[in-house]
Amino acid sequence: MSGYAELLPVAFEAVGRGAEAMRGRSPGSLTVKGDRDLASDLDFTIERELRAFLRHATPAIGFLGEEEEGCTGLAELQWVLDPIDGTANFVRGIPLCAVSLGLLHRDDAVLGVIELPFLGSRYAAARGDGASLNGQPIKASTVEDLSEAIVAIGDYAVGPDASAKNRLRLALTARLAEKAQRVRMTGSAALDLAWLAEGRIDAALTLSNHAWDMAAGVAIAREAGASVVDRDGTSHDALSAMTIAAAPALSDTLLTLLAKADSQQTSPDEIASGSY
Repeated sequence: MSGYAELLPVAFEAVGRGAEAMRGRSPGSLTVKGDRDLASDLDFTIERELRAFLRHATPAIGFLGEEEEGCTGLAELQWVLDPIDGTANFVRGIPLCAVSLGLLHRDDAVLGVIELPFLGSRYAAARGDGASLNGQPIKASTVEDLSEAIVAIGDYAVGPDASAKNRLRLALTARLAEKAQRVRMTGSAALDLAWLAEGRIDAALTLSNHAWDMAAGVAIAREAGASVVDRDGTSHDALSAMTIAAAPALSDTLLTLLAKADSQQTSPDEIASGSY
């Protein structure tokens, strides 16, 4: 057992508390975070409760949450929490949402626990100890051809500069539609990475990188044998621009497809008209 694995019981307790709150409490009122993005009262409540729990249980480890951010404690080790990943799904009663808690050692994801409260699934991993689903070992897909792959892509951008950001997302989606067996958008990066680790999907592409969205899932996917890199193929960490996670044999193909999409971006109007 690695030294990081000794922190798994604390992470299990924290994530379990968050999942119980999601199952037992209403979202409450909604706070708008930019154009069409939102957080519920319960997002803030879970984050505050888990921050307090983790501060008491592991006082030497820092904490970063999505909703109130604010790093506390030592920078060497840091808990990173998304209290409800997939809030838009959660408030509509769509069960594709998660509590996601990762641990960063400097900028490297070394531990993760993701619970899908309405699907009865808890994914976990610590560096060097493999990945598990409800206590049973899991492995990522071994698909080698994109034509046989189910690929999840992250949500389209909203808010300021969304049109510019979505040029690449739309261009990549168009090219994936031509090459992959199927393209999916679940609305939860944590769920995408967990399902990649389990082998339910073969790639999870997010053209952004926020530590609270990615840390837990990156740790789990890597321990399950997936490749997780930045857009240029370098190893992914908290400072990466994007999160390109896939069955190892698909990684180079997806990076090439991304580069082609980047060089030949299609405008939203062209996508809408079908003229691309």
